Amino acid sequence: MKTFTHLDADNQPAMVDVSEKAITKRTATAQSIVVLTDEIMANFQDGDLKTKKGSVIQTAIIAGTMGAKKTSELIPLCHPLGLDSCKFTTEIAGNEVIITCTCSLTAKTGVEMEALTGASIAALTIYDMCKAFSHDIVIKETKLILKTGGKSDYKV
Repeated sequence: MKTFTHLDADNQPAMVDVSEKAITKRTATAQSIVVLTDEIMANFQDGDLKTKKGSVIQTAIIAGTMGAKKTSELIPLCHPLGLDSCKFTTEIAGNEVIITCTCSLTAKTGVEMEALTGASIAALTIYDMCKAFSHDIVIKETKLILKTGGKSDYKV
């Protein structure tokens, strides 16, 4: 029977005890999709949009990396992790910016939340940098698409 891992025997919130877990290479990839308006998309050139605040895509990648590194400060019961790698790809498909964040490390716990946080923060940064054009921006999907290492693997 499955149980919630962040509750102790007394049903109180608790960080998962990973002391008995094996140290393995762990990787997670998450994706967020930002839907922009035609007006915003008309300003993109060569896959990016330059604003007074700087390059939208480059700034989103930097912000996403910063967010992934600070996941344990944002999600209360996450373990603080020193990421070995945090990489982003972006793709423009119609009016969508598809952001993919892959985090990895060798440790006793996985990096799913770091990848999800990285993708989410990158998407929020795109929203922030484009909202001067329009608030009709939708962050329509954030999901885990791959996890390897640890007890089980996962793939969409």
